[in-house]
Formats: sequence, structure tokens, C-alpha cells
Amino acid sequence: MKLGIVWRTGIAMALIGVLASGLTGYYGYTESRALLQSAAEQRLLTATRVLARQLSVGLDNASRDVLMVAHHPGTLGLLQTWDSQPPNHRGNTMAALFDTILRTHPEYFQMRLIAATDHGAERVRVDRSEEGLARIFEEDLQEKGHYPYVIETLRLPPGAVYVSRASINHELGAHAGQHRPSLQVATPVHDAQDKVLGLIVVNIDLDRLFKQLAADLPATLSLYLSNSQGDFLIHPDPTLAFAFDRGQRALVQDAFPDTRKLIGEQVEDGAQQLVTLQAADTPERALVAAFVRQPIVGLHNEEGFVIGLGQPLRAVLADADQLGRTSLRIVLAFSALAIVLAALLARRLSNPLQQLLRALREFGHGSHDAPLPLPVTRHDEFGTLARAMAEMQTQISGQFASLALKQQELDRLASHDALTGLPNRRLFMDRLTQALARARRNQSQLALLFVDLDNFKDINDSLGHAAGDDVLNMMSQRMSVLVREVDTVARLGGDEFIILLDGADNRAEITQIAQRMVEALQQPVVYQGHVLNCGGSIGISCFPDDATDMTALIAAADQAMYLAKQSGRNQLRFASTQGGSEVRSGP
Repeated sequence: MKLGIVWRTGIAMALIGVLASGLTGYYGYTESRALLQSAAEQRLLTATRVLARQLSVGLDNASRDVLMVAHHPGTLGLLQTWDSQPPNHRGNTMAALFDTILRTHPEYFQMRLIAATDHGAERVRVDRSEEGLARIFEEDLQEKGHYPYVIETLRLPPGAVYVSRASINHELGAHAGQHRPSLQVATPVHDAQDKVLGLIVVNIDLDRLFKQLAADLPATLSLYLSNSQGDFLIHPDPTLAFAFDRGQRALVQDAFPDTRKLIGEQVEDGAQQLVTLQAADTPERALVAAFVRQPIVGLHNEEGFVIGLGQPLRAVLADADQLGRTSLRIVLAFSALAIVLAALLARRLSNPLQQLLRALREFGHGSHDAPLPLPVTRHDEFGTLARAMAEMQTQISGQFASLALKQQELDRLASHDALTGLPNRRLFMDRLTQALARARRNQSQLALLFVDLDNFKDINDSLGHAAGDDVLNMMSQRMSVLVREVDTVARLGGDEFIILLDGADNRAEITQIAQRMVEALQQPVVYQGHVLNCGGSIGISCFPDDATDMTALIAAADQAMYLAKQSGRNQLRFASTQGGSEVRSGP
């Protein structure tokens, strides 16, 4: 019995339907698998970049801490008058400051003040031990002049910060830090004649630092850290970390050959980050890893770091496998329906099929913002597949949007003070650099106001840090409303603020603004029934009258502020007396 054309057409259409369903499932699976893997790799790379940025922020915070202590008036005075002070009392204030900083930063395990004389003798030292924080007294203090971090730091100019190579701490008597991976962050202490008198050094526990940075990472991710030569500093296998300290070598470029592009002193342009696959003897042990070369910017450092995050390949492709099983069920359903309704479906399969394929290809090629429309309103299997794909697109696009928002928030946190919301030192320096460039180009002028709150320490000591935070917020609001929108009010740290008056070329107007600011800062602050009187001393420097570069301009304003404070506080003073002089506000 021969089959008629109707049957042959029906069978042909059924076969075509089965083939079309199979192709739809195949292309959907392969394209989605590639898309999911690409999205997972991008998430991994984004997480690695965030971790690298957090490392830079952590080192920047450490540099700020040592600079803050180095510029503390008591530090210079202690080094200059050490031999003349009573042994039972000298260094107590500095030790208390070290204690406060160590309590604030659990990743620090030691802070020291080291003299440039007496073979680098330790003057003040506070260690972290198993029982807590311990001050080391003079009979147990050591000479550190032969250590590289002391030698290198003492060679630096004022305001520079040195970061050592990551190494195992073999210094004797280091308490909790002994035999642990560590970094030394240090800065020299200079007197008014730029003579180096000593240095402030903080030892950072590398393991604890990264434990804090990676606290929110999923447990499936593995963390890697190496120096610029590729030696592992952190590895999931502890026996491979700091192998060079034991006379061995365990290199990231051996475990992940593609990372050779990131290793060495000279790195190719654009080779700051990559995603690579670590092959293994079994698929279960294969890893997808993202690495970022993170240089140390703005600090004196012998090397940068290579940071990596790894994830098992099977975990990356888990969603793709689930999608493959779902696609298989959909293909089987379509095949059965095609056999029953071949003639009816012959004309209706082509359009939605092509629409789905185009959408998959476009979405797989990265068209996330405006994906092609899907036939989600259909009530057949194509509609089910389209809705599943639309949901998948929405989820993946949402994940990208969420990552973008988190990236924006991280950028904001990196450039603004967490307490007051004002621009921080980093953002202020960027704006000042741009303002100076405009001023030089337009031959215009600008002014810096260096503000230091008066009596702030007394408020902190008597009512606690909550009262101090309330005062800082109120003072920052008062200063912000007194300047123009083009000006910048920034918090440098503690009770120090700095204000950029862009385009300020009238000394009388600058004086008027600063005078109003002195008067505003003198207004009392009410906190929990207490009337707090603070006030502020302001030092003013002008470009180009007082200085022509950023560092000198800030230093001139800072010096003028100290002169105003020494003259009785609640005053303002210009760095030079040309066109203006000290103005006093208040009683």
C-alpha cells in the first residue's frame, strides 16, 4: 500500500517539525550555555575587580593612618624631647593613639614609632596578642635600623608612604604577628627643616585583611593572591602560599598559564585583567578563574599584586545543564505535537521559530538593553518557551543592572567620607588637580581654606564619639551652605576639612567667606541637652600668590591654619599677608 501525497506531506511535515523542534532546543541550549558562561565569567571578573579595589582602599586607609599619626603634633614633639621626658610617662599618649587605631582595624597587628637615631630604636610600640592589645615597654623594645622597611622609609620625602613586599614576619617578639603573612606600611616623620627624625610603621596581617575583604564572597569561590613575580601569597592550598619563604617556588603562571600576561615588571597594555580556564584531569576539578593585576598607586611599593577568584566549571555551567534538560523536555513535547498536527503546524512553525532563534542569537551576542521581542502572548509551547526565555533574559539583565548599581555605590564610597557624605581626600585631590589646570590655562586664581575644628578633642573625650560625629556632621553642613555650587568642601579625616574656592580672585571676598565660616563654626551645637562650643581655625592659601603646585598650596594653607590656632583659635589667617591679614571672630 502506497502512501498518498497527503500522508507523505504529513510525514515530511512531521519530520520537519521534529527537526525544527530539535534545532530550536539545540540552538537554545548552546546559545544559552554560552551566554550563561559568559555572564558567570563577567560576574567573576567584576567580583575580582571589586576585591582588587577594596585592597587598594585598605592600603590607602593604612597610609592615611600612618600619615595622620606622623602629622600629629605630639609625634614630632615626642621624638625631639624623648631623652628629656620622664621614663614612666613618655610615649603614653602615643601608645593610647596606637591602641585606638589597632582596635579600629583588626587587620593591624602592630604599630610602632621608630627613631632615626640609636640604630632605629623603637620608641613606642603596641602589639596585638592572643590576650588583646599589649604595649611593649622600653626594656623589651628593639633596634630596627637594619630592616629594609626602616631604611627605605627614612629615605622618603615628607608625606610619602612606603609599602613593603608581602612576606612572612620573622621579627622576634611580634606576638600575634610572628610567622604570619604581613605587609609593612610606613611613613617618615620630619621636623620643620625637613630633617627626618623617625618613622611610623603599621604591620598588616595579610590573611586577616583578605578574610575581611572576601567575607561576602560565596563559599564556592577560591581566592588567589600573588606578587608581581607570580609567587602565591594566598592559595586554597596553604602549602603553596609563601613557598619562597621555604626555599621553594609556587607560581600562579604555572597553575594558570594565561596569567603570564600579568606577571613581571612590564605588563602589556590592556593586560590588566583576564578570564582563564584551568584544565584538570577530571571535569569536576576544572576551574574558571578571573585575575586582575592591581598596582599600588600613589605609594612607594616594590611590587603590585595579582588577585584572582576561581570557581568550579561545573558550578558555572549548572544553570546551563538545567536549561538543557528543560529544553529537551520542550523539544520532545514539540516533536509529539508536530507528528499529530503536522499539516496545521507546517505554516505556523517558521515565524515563531525564527523569532526565537533571532532573539537567542541577539541576546547571546550581548544585546541586553533592548532584546528582540519574543512571542510571549502565544498559548502554545512556543509561548511557554518564549516566556521562559524572557524570564531568563530579565533575570540576567537584572543581574547585570544590580552589578552596575553595586559598582556605582562602590565608586561613591571610594570617593566620599562615610560619616559626613562630603568628598574625601581622593576626590578632593582630583578636583583640585582639575581646578589648578583650569587656573593655569585661563590665568585665573583659586583659594584653599584649611579648617581645623577647635575643642573637638575635648568634646570627644567628654561625651564620646557619637557626640563628636554629631558635631562633625553639623559643622560640615554649615560649611557647605556658605560656599558656591562650584566650590568643594571635603573632609580630610578627624576634625580637618579643606575647601576649594574655584575662581576666587578677590581677597576681600575670600576673607568675607572665611569670616562667615568662622562665625558659623562658633555657633553652639545642642546634643542630648548639652550645649557644645566648638569653633574652628582657618588657614588660607591662594594660587598663584602663595604656591603654584598642589602640594605646596595645601601645605601653605595648613601652615596658616596652625598659625591661626596658635594665635588664639577661632581665627583665620592667610598664608601671606599681601592684601589681607589675620581676622578674629568671636569674643
